[in-house]
Amino acid sequence: MMNATLMTPLLSDRSPLDERSKALIASLFDREQQLMADLPTDDPLDPKRRRRVDFTLPEILEQPEVIRKTLRREREKIARASPNVAAPGIRRIFMTGSGDSLASMIAVPPLFEELLAIPCEPVQALDLAYYYHNTIGPDSLVVTLSSSGTTTRTVEALMIAKAKGAQTLALSNTPGSALMTESDHGLIVHAERKGWPTQASTAAIALLCQLALDIAREKGAQAARVETLQAALDAAPGQIAEVIDIHQEAISAIAEREAGRSVYLYAGGGPSYAAALFGSAKVKECSPDHGISIPLEEFHHYNSQKQGDPLFLIAPEGPSVPRAYDTAFEGKRWSGHVYSIVTGNESRLDDCSDVVLRLPGVPEVLSPLVYTIPVQLFAYHVAMAKFRAAEKARGA
Repeated sequence: MMNATLMTPLLSDRSPLDERSKALIASLFDREQQLMADLPTDDPLDPKRRRRVDFTLPEILEQPEVIRKTLRREREKIARASPNVAAPGIRRIFMTGSGDSLASMIAVPPLFEELLAIPCEPVQALDLAYYYHNTIGPDSLVVTLSSSGTTTRTVEALMIAKAKGAQTLALSNTPGSALMTESDHGLIVHAERKGWPTQASTAAIALLCQLALDIAREKGAQAARVETLQAALDAAPGQIAEVIDIHQEAISAIAEREAGRSVYLYAGGGPSYAAALFGSAKVKECSPDHGISIPLEEFHHYNSQKQGDPLFLIAPEGPSVPRAYDTAFEGKRWSGHVYSIVTGNESRLDDCSDVVLRLPGVPEVLSPLVYTIPVQLFAYHVAMAKFRAAEKARGA
């Protein structure tokens, strides 16, 4: 075992954790180190990466049914948990995870804050565990997400929250995992992760959205708005299927055009920044190249796009569309390629975009569920194009 002081500060003598919690974290750290040695490489034809990419498309296509199944199977648990996590003393919500789990947490705070009027802050798990826990207390709800349920930093964040007396709720694909057994309440994400994560993320977002709606019902808040959003959430799986059916061919064509690039940019504002994060993560996982996600406003504070760089601009109907227009305009001025993902007949970005993908209307607070799908599909198709190119080059 590595020296404890090199693992994590939460194993030091100054840690607020008890010995049992420290032992759990130490064991998870050892397991994580072993798993890291088994990750795919950036070899253009790495068979481990290819195997996961091959699994990814079926998991993308299965998302409508996976989301329906997850909501159906967890409906009673959500209803039981809601009165506890909606306790009158809760004044602040922290949401934490790493990687795709953090992106899922970034997708939902606008919904929670609109319905519950409680500050809801997504925080990277390491940052919450090591830096931003000093204001956590009995008036806090800390929501954690890890598909494996054993991500060390996320479990550390959970254990810190418990040590501070917070109410805790965990989401995981893995019943009986450390995250689920240590948390006050738990919800299962009924999704596969044989491929690079797609359905595990959207199903988790759907669970969190349903939780927000049920908490709002428990509090008697905004009844009409809650039912409007409930209908939209119920419709989202069908809309995902529609997006896949209508746009997959066009997205495959974009992937063929951009397969020779080594940098892919993604931008979005508000909850759409979560979709941008998913897009950059999928490209980094599926291919040996770079994916960079940029908050919509930050795109304009640097020369973010270089000549020929592809930018996926996620701009569902909402207040950030005018700034998205500015972004598309600047992207073309810098001689980049701009692929805009917009709602229905939205036309303001047309003249500044190489391709516009028009998606169904979704309340913006739920939009990451549907507007993430095109960037998932692009990552798969561009990875397959890169595999074909590498096979051809190696054969030659």
